[in-house]
Amino acid sequence: MLPTDSTKTLSFKRCIMEGGLVIVYERHDVMKAVKLSEKGVLQNRFGMFKHSDWIGKPFGSKIFSSRGGFIYLLAPTPELWTLVLSHRTQILYIADISFVVMYLEIVPGCVVLESGTGSGSLSTSLARAVAPNGQVYTFDFHEQRAASAREDFERTGLSSLVTVGVRDIQGDGFPDEFSARADSVFLDLPQPWLAIPSAAKVLQQDGVLCSFSPCIEQVQRSCEMLTSSFTDIRTFEILLQTYEVREGHLPSWQDGDGILASLKGCKKRPHPTNERGNSRPQTVLAR
Repeated sequence: MLPTDSTKTLSFKRCIMEGGLVIVYERHDVMKAVKLSEKGVLQNRFGMFKHSDWIGKPFGSKIFSSRGGFIYLLAPTPELWTLVLSHRTQILYIADISFVVMYLEIVPGCVVLESGTGSGSLSTSLARAVAPNGQVYTFDFHEQRAASAREDFERTGLSSLVTVGVRDIQGDGFPDEFSARADSVFLDLPQPWLAIPSAAKVLQQDGVLCSFSPCIEQVQRSCEMLTSSFTDIRTFEILLQTYEVREGHLPSWQDGDGILASLKGCKKRPHPTNERGNSRPQTVLAR
């Protein structure tokens, strides 16, 4: 669960509180973030739901309307927030985020630099990883996007863990004040190779850099630049494959033809086009 105050401590409260943020689950593909108020009301196709009926209930509660419809009230975890946040740019999703956080070796207390902020999807998971006494410094060249990201971090209770700056990292690099201070650096930029020299300066001696790019040409140029400052360079392609499983009758093992015919009902879904509309994303990690 995300922090809910500014004391830099994780909140493990399991009950819904007034003024808190709740993820309202209507169905697997329809969820929304709602901030509670005593007189607030949510209306949807299932009926009318008063916020006052939610306060004090544990997360995960099933709430009914007078019409018999129902919703679930879920905690605003980074995984769920990624699914309901406002898309100001294309975002990273769970498969990419989990991989990046693991290979960047982010643990509580780390200092992480990120560029660019975008919609703040990855920033939210980075904040949870560094909590309670670490810090995420994220930069975006677009002032309005940065301001919107700050508002989102206030809503989710992460403003004490995430600092948003307006800066063109490709052109100006990271601020000198971070020289040799960062444990990890993450780049999601159109031309990440321009920011790699600056990233090398702000990383500690054993720091890790990750660059996320949708096109192999970007990966190639980034790797060429990385060789001047980094020694262990790796490139990964991240694929999340969904399987559709159907219930059916399986004939006796003696009937080989029948078994093969039955298995035709279990299909593997094709890999979906990534959210950027390009070829499969590539992740470059270096240290």
